[in-house]
Amino acid sequence: MTPARLLRALTLTAGLALTVTPGTAPAQNLFAPAITVDEMVITGYEIEQRRRMMTLLNAPGNVNELSREQLIDDRLRLKAARAAGIEPSEQDILDGMDEFAGRADLSREQFVAVLNQGGVDEETFRDFVRAGTAWRDLVRAQFASRTQVTPEEVDRALASGGGSSDVRVLLSEIIMPINAQNAESVQARAERISQMTSTADFSAQARQYSATATRDNGGRLPWRDLTELPPQIRSLVLGLAPGEVTDPLPIQGAVALFQLRDIEETGYTRPDYAAIDYAAYYMAGGRSPETLAQARVLAERIDRCDDLYAVAKGQPEEVLDRGALPPAEIPTDIAYELSKLDPGEVSTALTRAEGQTLVFLMLCGRTAAVAEDADRSQVEIGLRNRRLSEVSDSYLAQLRANARIVEQ
Repeated sequence: MTPARLLRALTLTAGLALTVTPGTAPAQNLFAPAITVDEMVITGYEIEQRRRMMTLLNAPGNVNELSREQLIDDRLRLKAARAAGIEPSEQDILDGMDEFAGRADLSREQFVAVLNQGGVDEETFRDFVRAGTAWRDLVRAQFASRTQVTPEEVDRALASGGGSSDVRVLLSEIIMPINAQNAESVQARAERISQMTSTADFSAQARQYSATATRDNGGRLPWRDLTELPPQIRSLVLGLAPGEVTDPLPIQGAVALFQLRDIEETGYTRPDYAAIDYAAYYMAGGRSPETLAQARVLAERIDRCDDLYAVAKGQPEEVLDRGALPPAEIPTDIAYELSKLDPGEVSTALTRAEGQTLVFLMLCGRTAAVAEDADRSQVEIGLRNRRLSEVSDSYLAQLRANARIVEQ
């Protein structure tokens, strides 16, 4: 198990970010207060433990500084969560530890053993998970209403061609065999399970009734990209909030249920495009000063590709080429120029007829390959998660600004 792999395993999901910070206290003063945050004490021992964990995980930057900053943030996160009546249960914390360990393909016990070998106590890992879990729940509870995304915003995101966020989900599964003899009891059980919101309760049912290899692990599955899921399951999962369970899903010889434990936006991906809409107006004279001057005047006169129809009126049909093509079918030089443009922008870099014809090239628009409902939902999730992240970062900055932080 390499430190780099461990770092990837702990790189945050929904609020548990690796924010780390400075300096270690002399050994004889490790249990003395090193920082106070609104009268909450951070000891030198805690700083040293966090520093060791971040060093073991090969965290970038100044590990001493990062460790101190992270612990300050953790105190503020926990204080705000407790003020709102939010306190992770022991099972919540254990589930979080299991999930982190699972991302490194280890059990919680194995993961803790790796940390122990590096001089990191289990309680340090536990505290890390507790603060992140409390903050995630607080942010969702307080700011969910401020992160709603309208259909119009999704439309604008799709039309902009600005990319989307990769979305992945953390699920638990129960697959129960069904036949003519047990159909009534299995269906009734499935309906009951579908109403659950506790991950611990769902896992207990999985251990008792699921027929899959994950039953011994409470039905828990590792993180999976949303696009990897079958479309019918994907659409069900997208309708869930964390903790909720799908309606019973009939499959061949069984009934399936899926619980959403968490959902995460993992980063930016350049969008795929189904089609590029462009117009090429061919002007005699090539790159002569006169033709280039005409092209500049024309660019100032028109705002959109449709305006070129009026410009080309009365001329041979071939002077205007307008259409929407898949990227692979567009000539390489035109595709390259179009890649530089935003809708409504013009390029005059190309010629045809051995330089005798100037190509007045205008990008009309791009159609992202996200027309299916599930893909629209992914864009919506990405927009919502980005907004939630921005709000939570702002809230934490406000907490820090209002806090009295004293370093010894």
